[in-house]
Amino acid sequence: MNSINPATEEIIATLTVDSTESLEEKYRQLKSAQKQWARVSLHERIAALVRFKNLLLQEQPVLAATLTAETGKPLQQANNEIKGAVSRVEWLTENAASYLSDEIMRQNASFTEIISYEPLGVIANISAWNYPYLVGVNVFVPALLAGNAVLYKPSEFAANTGLHIGRLLLGAGIPEAIFQVAIGGGDIGKEILKLPLNGYFFTGSYRTGKYIYEQVAAKMVPCQLELGGKDPIYITDDIKEVKAVAEATADGAFYNNGQSCCSVERIYVHEKVYDEYVEAFVAQVEAWKLGDPTTEGVYFGAITRGAHLQVLEAQVADALAKGARLLTGGKVIEGKGYYFEPTVLVDVTHDMLVMREESFGPIIGIMKVKDDAEALALMEDTAYGLTAGVYADRQERALPILKQLNVGSGYWNCCDRVSPALPWSGRQHSGIGATLSHQGLRAFTKPKGLHLVG
Repeated sequence: MNSINPATEEIIATLTVDSTESLEEKYRQLKSAQKQWARVSLHERIAALVRFKNLLLQEQPVLAATLTAETGKPLQQANNEIKGAVSRVEWLTENAASYLSDEIMRQNASFTEIISYEPLGVIANISAWNYPYLVGVNVFVPALLAGNAVLYKPSEFAANTGLHIGRLLLGAGIPEAIFQVAIGGGDIGKEILKLPLNGYFFTGSYRTGKYIYEQVAAKMVPCQLELGGKDPIYITDDIKEVKAVAEATADGAFYNNGQSCCSVERIYVHEKVYDEYVEAFVAQVEAWKLGDPTTEGVYFGAITRGAHLQVLEAQVADALAKGARLLTGGKVIEGKGYYFEPTVLVDVTHDMLVMREESFGPIIGIMKVKDDAEALALMEDTAYGLTAGVYADRQERALPILKQLNVGSGYWNCCDRVSPALPWSGRQHSGIGATLSHQGLRAFTKPKGLHLVG
């Protein structure tokens, strides 16, 4: 399998793809070693993941360079991702003992009632390319902490990063038989679904997530899906710093080329501040530099998957054909590499693909609304349910709107944000289950109730 640099279209590396036989052998190793790993003390498992965190920091320059080379994200953003992963590993390791240890629920002179959190067993982590460190540590770190063995399949668009992760975990003291890396594309992912695993954890698109859910349903084991979004924000008329809000929300929409499940994908702006907001938003987008992701100061790098350029072109064409106006961008940039101009569309409606289907690229539609009720109705008009945000001067105005929305995360005066202390979860087509927080630690366990009398 050739690993391609999306910024240059050059081959980075040629990797050996797994086969059905090699996957089965990796599963046998994982299964034979998992119970012994579960008997290792939680303290020792925590120490190993702390060492992994330290190795991420020590090797950050190499890791960031690899990440930029295979995903096309600017080098500064690659470094930011590794720092973010370190922060999440810190939270998970610092809180693992609190949420994975046995919990005494009731106790008196004659009986004790305990919840014991046991590992699921051998789990699959089928991961994503857009933030391979961040979405990876959300799964394999708590899984290992809880005593599971992990069959980890990085995306074929971030396979070199996946191999780095496997190497560093081994160097941190995680036994080779406890963390195995599977290399390949969607066909290898399908083979993994056939293995008799004890849990399946996937990050990616709704379409693939739905397929995985259907394929493993009969096994009656946990299947957790972190899927996409069509995340809205609403800008009310009482915000005081319109320009600052426009710049912050532009970053929320276009960071990592908009290739984030929680990127801002729909913007609704109160008519009283609409013109000022749009002007400032476009000015910020046009001020950012696009180009070689290894060049300092570049904000827009390459689109990771060349085939996705056609999806972005189609959304723009559909919007323009239905009456939208293009304020900037809108085209594929000719030449080497997969580049798309950052694109801002106005006069958009919900009849347009750009306001209904996940863009996952540097495209945004901005829509004028007359009041909070109209904004809420439009924000609710989606099959997704990942995040939503409201920018308002008063929390009392924003919070009732956020509480009515069927989303996993709500933002007041911020967006495109993830905290390791809070659950990361989606609703509807945005997924099922939760990572991060104490819920994310316990997602990799089976609770057992112990009734101890005497």
